[in-house]
Amino acid sequence: MWREIEPEARHVVEVDGYKVVAYSFGSGPETVFCLNGGPGLPCDYLREAHSCLIDKGYRVVAFDQLGTGASDRPTDKGLWTIGRYVEETEAVRKALDLGKVHMLGHSWGGWLAIDYALTYPENLKTLILEDTVADMPHLISELERLRAALGPETVAMMQKHEAQGTYNHPEYLAAVTILNYRHVCRLAEWPAPVRRSLDDWNMGPYETMQGPNEFLYIGNLKDWNRIPDLPQLTMPVLITAGEHDELTPACALRMKLALKDAELKVFANASHMPFYENPRDYYPALLDFLHGIGKADAS
Repeated sequence: MWREIEPEARHVVEVDGYKVVAYSFGSGPETVFCLNGGPGLPCDYLREAHSCLIDKGYRVVAFDQLGTGASDRPTDKGLWTIGRYVEETEAVRKALDLGKVHMLGHSWGGWLAIDYALTYPENLKTLILEDTVADMPHLISELERLRAALGPETVAMMQKHEAQGTYNHPEYLAAVTILNYRHVCRLAEWPAPVRRSLDDWNMGPYETMQGPNEFLYIGNLKDWNRIPDLPQLTMPVLITAGEHDELTPACALRMKLALKDAELKVFANASHMPFYENPRDYYPALLDFLHGIGKADAS
């Protein structure tokens, strides 16, 4: 069960002349290296949900990606690319001397983890892809299906505002809010670490790479698709999704079918944050993977 734990160490890593801040918990022999979602979010929500893994003997490391949290926040849009973030992730791993890690990527962090795994497979013991996708065009079609559940008039209203670029209109924001509570986090009160990350969201990277909200992808990743490349990955993979996830179980299955060694867990009564919405099922599934397949592979 998650709980808020103060990081035991705070590290400043220089990446291409910028300051990136990383956090570590515990001192176990194996490291769970967390890549959070966004883009543009501080790592608070993901690191707080997984720092409890220190109780099971793991070291947990997360970092504020460039542009977020305590890291530097440049405004050059040319920095907001998945390739640059892959190299930033590798710079943090090397600077903290993490060795081979269990890489856990959530949402956008899962896209980043996939590209990292394809670039540096030798650095991973396992890959944990949480509430994420490997095929953006397929995701976009799935989001259209989720939006359609709001009804044709609401969808038409959303499309009108998207055509006009009036994303901040109250009626458009109201529709997005409903979708968020259905498919991002279904809890009546969102946990404090989630709120803390959301309240410090840097929309620069987010709008450049993704779009104006969780249900409209028009950024530089809109055509990203790694399904054809996934068979290259040979490390054990755990894929997780909530049954109501915005990055849907259909997207998760698409990854599983493309991978050589993957298991898929879909959590009931959860959407995009099962670690907060259904911790009773989430943590045993994660630990079974880490203790079983993960350690077997490490040996």
